[in-house]
Amino acid sequence: MRWIVLLAFAGILSSLGSALVYLMRDKGGTNRTVYALTVRIGLSILLFLFVLFSYRMGWIETSGVNFYRS
Repeated sequence: MRWIVLLAFAGILSSLGSALVYLMRDKGGTNRTVYALTVRIGLSILLFLFVLFSYRMGWIETSGVNFYRS
């Protein structure tokens, strides 16, 4: 489970980095920046849905940390 999340984060960060490179290199001449940012948003949504699904299936649990004390 941990490796899947780490791979998703690596994909999100690499997509964000490539969008920055395309933005600096192309200067708005192509749509590669938009495509890279679209991929980043898609990966982020998929990761969020995967974490929700994993919690629902019982593969992951909450830590029980309570930040609000009574």
